[in-house]
Amino acid sequence: MGTSTKAGNHSSVQGRPRDPAVDQAILRAALELFIEHGIAGASIEKIAKQAGVAKTSIYRRWTSREALLAQAIEVARNATGYTTDLLERTSPRDFITLMIEACEVFAKPEFRKLMVRLIGSASDYPKLLQVYRETYYLPRRLAFLRALERAQTAGLLAKNIDLETLADMLIGALLHRLLMFSPGEYSVSEFRDHLIKLLRQAGFDVSEVKPPTDEG
Repeated sequence: MGTSTKAGNHSSVQGRPRDPAVDQAILRAALELFIEHGIAGASIEKIAKQAGVAKTSIYRRWTSREALLAQAIEVARNATGYTTDLLERTSPRDFITLMIEACEVFAKPEFRKLMVRLIGSASDYPKLLQVYRETYYLPRRLAFLRALERAQTAGLLAKNIDLETLADMLIGALLHRLLMFSPGEYSVSEFRDHLIKLLRQAGFDVSEVKPPTDEG
């Protein structure tokens, strides 16, 4: 699931309007370099060169390389349509469908590679994961918890289920499936079936979930 772009990660030049095309070029270059080469291969100098801008254009907009990369990652997530705002707007009954439909994104090799890069940076570049966690992941997790709470209030989950633990179980199980299996090993349909089993085990009623129309 995604979240909205945080304006606090970068600052505009005082007295001069920002050029959205420059922002997009920088974010796109940062994401491409990060996915292909990791954070070590995504220096400000290389990002600027690939985006076709001066390094000062980046320094004016972002407080650090980690802030830039974190936003680039989140923009890519938002492009899938599964944003925090969508989580907040979804009704309890549609919440199950939303989670299952998101498997089409989770199962994509490029999404897996992006998550592998992000989590793999934790050891050598802990600041990136810290910035991403505090700026984007935690707000999204809170929205996920609120959606679970609405489902529980609507009677779709047992009252005695601890929602914090349930969120950790679902997110952790999906990340395990995403990171510990070979790329392409699971089709969208198989990833979807795995999530349905998780939801059923958690106590959700998935009897009305319709089968996919294709393999994705």
